Amino acid sequence: MSDRTAKIVYWIATGLVALVYLGGAAFYISSYEMVKGMYEGLLHYPTYIIWPLAVLKIVGAAIILWRPNAMVTDWAYAAMFWHLLLAVSAHVAAGDPGWPPAAVTLVLLIVSWLTANRVRAVKSAYAPGGEATA
Repeated sequence: MSDRTAKIVYWIATGLVALVYLGGAAFYISSYEMVKGMYEGLLHYPTYIIWPLAVLKIVGAAIILWRPNAMVTDWAYAAMFWHLLLAVSAHVAAGDPGWPPAAVTLVLLIVSWLTANRVRAVKSAYAPGGEATA
């Protein structure tokens, strides 16, 4: 894959992940009662996690777009990975057909992480192309 192609793939994947997270946060905030109903009725999750999740979705999207430093960005990618993996499994376990958007976003997140070091100036030691420092 050429550097130009990697750059296009990275920014499309990263932009879509950020868009999904920002859209999810906006939905959590603007349609709180609907989200509360889904959390209580369908997923059987406590509703007190809705507001923190909305805030963390915004923070996570900003961090992967901004990439202030490698450690913070790696933590954001890891948190998003586990969040999306758990979202897919929760929807599947609840019999909810709403799991495909989370699965697609999970794939996009992995693509973003795999191509980030070829595109961004701040390199992760853990992603492909990163240099491990001791």
